[in-house]
Amino acid sequence: MVEAEDLQSLKTIALLGGCRGPIWLSSQSLGNVLGISPQTASRRLIALERQQFVVRSMKPDGQYVAVTRVGEQALKREYADYVRIFNPERRQYTLAGTVISGLGEGRYYMSIPHYKEQFGAYLGFEPFPGTLNIRLDAASVQVRKQLDHAGWIDVPGFTADERTFGAARVLPCRIRGHKCAIVVPSRTHYPEDIVEVIAGCELRKALNLNDSDTIEVEITHD
Repeated sequence: MVEAEDLQSLKTIALLGGCRGPIWLSSQSLGNVLGISPQTASRRLIALERQQFVVRSMKPDGQYVAVTRVGEQALKREYADYVRIFNPERRQYTLAGTVISGLGEGRYYMSIPHYKEQFGAYLGFEPFPGTLNIRLDAASVQVRKQLDHAGWIDVPGFTADERTFGAARVLPCRIRGHKCAIVVPSRTHYPEDIVEVIAGCELRKALNLNDSDTIEVEITHD
């Protein structure tokens, strides 16, 4: 559990812009914002760095601090708690796993014009021709089982060129800020630990992902 004073300092750094990249920040300036001494502010920065919540670097004009992905996740967990307090009907789930290679079927189906049009209409983005395949960790397999009533959208099947294309279900989500969706074709039976994700861009390139890299999928619904 993150200590309250560390969380307060981390939130302050994020509010100053630390989630968007390194910001100039001295112990004096952080102390002024928090109402604490520069010495105490310095100790808090050291504590945040030790927990890998921030990274610090020195430049000729002073110290620069940025919130790490670990730090962002700590803030998101705090945010999720407040969501549950003030909006108990709104739930947030996180699926974690590793990137794996698919069989290329997603690229084919996401290239079919009618599928692209339908997904664009339902999701608000035209999917990149391809999917990001993720193998869930054991804990996330259990979380996935809780998503059956989490706001899935039914995309109907259709017939084109004398061929029938099956329906699918999609669940809007986000990966590192990118709007995307989990897609489950009705005719395909995946192992319970595999999910396919579509997005408006090639997520592998956009997020610099390779096989075996860890990733988190965030789902929020009412």
